[in-house]
Amino acid sequence: MLVIEDLSHSYGGHPALRDVGLTVPDGQLLSIVGPSGCGKSTLLRCVAGLTRAESGRITVDGTIVDGVPDGLAVVFQDYSRSLLPWLSAAQNVALPLRRSVASRKERRETAARMLELVGLPDAARRHPWQLSGGMQQRVAIARALACGPSLLLMDEPFGSVDAQTREELEDLLLAVRDAEGATILVVTHDVDESVYIGDRVVVLSPRPGTVRSDLPVDLPRSRDQIATRRLPEFVELRTEVSRQVRRPAAAPAKDPP
Repeated sequence: MLVIEDLSHSYGGHPALRDVGLTVPDGQLLSIVGPSGCGKSTLLRCVAGLTRAESGRITVDGTIVDGVPDGLAVVFQDYSRSLLPWLSAAQNVALPLRRSVASRKERRETAARMLELVGLPDAARRHPWQLSGGMQQRVAIARALACGPSLLLMDEPFGSVDAQTREELEDLLLAVRDAEGATILVVTHDVDESVYIGDRVVVLSPRPGTVRSDLPVDLPRSRDQIATRRLPEFVELRTEVSRQVRRPAAAPAKDPP
């Protein structure tokens, strides 16, 4: 599905990513963690075609990324700014379909189906300002799913909601993954979340970000917020991910005398 080769990028001469290489198979949910400023969001923007990397190559379904790829959707952290306040929830969800679906009836039916998928079947006529933060983010997820993306990118999608809502959205994401079969990349600062939702956790090093660790998540596919987090395997893996995130950057090599 996704291949990233020797990806490097910098801002004004300050390196953000260096020689990042990843291969993500179809249908996998990949969690990306790392210390603040390590280039996690830059990596996602490069995959989305929103930022052109200085060097390296990204391919999605065998096609080199040169602009926003087809079959891709992005969910951002700031749901309050990603939804249009003058449109209803259903209209927000249907908005991206205007380019590809001519029938207004079909757009409405798709929006209704997506809202039901994310647990908001009765919110179609309500506007974003009439919804809680968690409900707004559900609408944003529904909108991202409306076009049936094969690749879904999520940048700190649950970082602006309370703890209980975050757990509900984590479980929603897993349900959506199982129902839709999309390949999903999730950037998060939450180590426990990265293990709970992921099939695999990639840890980036401090800036410039490189792949420090690539850890498979060997947990049962069906997960529970209480039972899964009590498993010894979960505790062991989240401890290792946390250790990798906190590990200091390697000292730069000194020139020989």
